[in-house]
Amino acid sequence: MTVRIGLIGAGGMGRAHVERITNELAGAQIVAVADINLDAAKAVAEPLGAKAYADGKELIADPEVDAVLVATFGKVHEESVIPAIEAGKYVLCEKPLATTAAGCEQIMAAEQKVGKKLVTVGFMRRFDQAYREMKELLEAGDLGYATLVHNRHRNPSVPEGYVSRMAIDDTAIHEIDTMRWLLGEEIVEARVDRPRFTSKRFEHLNDPIVVVMKTESGVLIDDEVNVNIQFGYSIECELVMEAGTARLGDQERIHVRDGHGDRNKICNSHIDRFHAAFNQEVQEWIRAVAKDEHTGADSWDGYAAAVVVDAAVASLEDPEGKPVKVEMIDKPGLYA
Repeated sequence: MTVRIGLIGAGGMGRAHVERITNELAGAQIVAVADINLDAAKAVAEPLGAKAYADGKELIADPEVDAVLVATFGKVHEESVIPAIEAGKYVLCEKPLATTAAGCEQIMAAEQKVGKKLVTVGFMRRFDQAYREMKELLEAGDLGYATLVHNRHRNPSVPEGYVSRMAIDDTAIHEIDTMRWLLGEEIVEARVDRPRFTSKRFEHLNDPIVVVMKTESGVLIDDEVNVNIQFGYSIECELVMEAGTARLGDQERIHVRDGHGDRNKICNSHIDRFHAAFNQEVQEWIRAVAKDEHTGADSWDGYAAAVVVDAAVASLEDPEGKPVKVEMIDKPGLYA
């Protein structure tokens, strides 16, 4: 079957998904687009012969829409995700699932009411081949269990509207989810350390920061968030085990060796670095929807990331940067 997708949010991320679904992936088509800016929705929809809506709820109610892709701002995700659940339609929701733990709990309550996991959260790193190989190596057990994980999340720059908490709830949230998935356990504590700040930042911004987390079994995770590093977009991860380590490659395609040195091309954005992972994520979601199955991160994963974010932000806002315990509800049976 061809999965008929309705897109809510015609901004940059939404348009990127339209491009991949239309030109790179199989098994789906965009049949409707909604945006509060109807002209923006029409600009995306009309070349595809799709319908345009100014209201996401109208798109969700359209009987010709099988599944919904939510690419709006995080703070309004619930108003699209919950009606889609109530309509019994699968949802791929870009991260975060919601910007508050309470919002995530409302989404989980809606799913529990229908008795079915319908929401996939767009944590695309779970679909990156290098991270997947790292997880397979850890789970094989030949090098023992994990003791430490070192992460670096570096951006060339950020706009002036980027504020300090966004280093956690918009940037480090990717490592938060990936570490939970990689290690297979919850994060129970978080703190934020402040090194010497870069002169390249806007004055209102704490940059760089280091988010330090601890898991249930005691694995220590550090995450350098450095969003004005200038030279490019660089995602690094080293997993330390009892008898060896594994680290991500440097995203290179080729090495050039000449009079200027031995070098590889540096990515400029997450779109460059994770293009294949985004494609794999959406393709697996399309296949799962066609089979009436769930795939990827679920609503519990979205909630678990949100409460770790809350703890880290609380540490960031504490003058002494004290560690903060992660407070979680009991996991509902639907997500066990």
